[in-house]
Amino acid sequence: MNEDVPISLLIVDDEPTLREPLAQYLAGQGFRVTEAENASLARSRLAEECPDLVLLDIMMPGEDGLSLCRHLVETQKAPVILLTARGEATDRIVGLEMGADDYVVKPFEPRELVARIRTVLRRVKRGHGQQGLDDDFTYSFEGWTLDPLKRRLHDPERVLVPISTAEFHLLKAFVDHPGQVLDRDKLLDMVQGRSAHLFDRAVDNQVSRLRRKIEIDSRNPQFIQTVRGGGYSFAAKVRRITREGQA
Repeated sequence: MNEDVPISLLIVDDEPTLREPLAQYLAGQGFRVTEAENASLARSRLAEECPDLVLLDIMMPGEDGLSLCRHLVETQKAPVILLTARGEATDRIVGLEMGADDYVVKPFEPRELVARIRTVLRRVKRGHGQQGLDDDFTYSFEGWTLDPLKRRLHDPERVLVPISTAEFHLLKAFVDHPGQVLDRDKLLDMVQGRSAHLFDRAVDNQVSRLRRKIEIDSRNPQFIQTVRGGGYSFAAKVRRITREGQA
């Protein structure tokens, strides 16, 4: 993202009483805001221009937010923050597991939303800063493949497994340091950044979500192992494969 260009946001929500005041508030905070009242219009907006981040309501008539979220994650168009109703706990979990980067519960404090937007964008920016280092190879472990340039994870059957920005950074931290004990402070710095003002439990939650995606039995993990009093260690053997060596 160019610091001289306003950060672009796409708000996808069918409630004009929420969407329009929110767009005005975010514009007042220096963002460039585009609105869409449904998933179909959002797809049209995305075809015209890819925003830096999408604020996405889950419950909408027609195609719902989870379906659009899946499309965004699979095409890697933009990070996603879900806008959810208080009673949509299951949908929030599904959204995070399919790759959404964060969520806020309605009604929310606009200042909190801005803080979450900036946190997600910081993570994305850090990841982009590493791309030049990641152009030449992918990671392989126990049949799994992580492409750090495209931010794509494939299982041993070559099926794409959607992961969020935070989950990508967490897994990359592990595959970059296999066999090493990484404490929660170190992982927080790698995944979220201390500027996010998060706490140790945030790392545990991210680890739990990542385990559910890559472990056969997340309750008895073989890859991401807990080190008592120390943090976590990635037990799988990791290989770096140059892109020239891939089929």
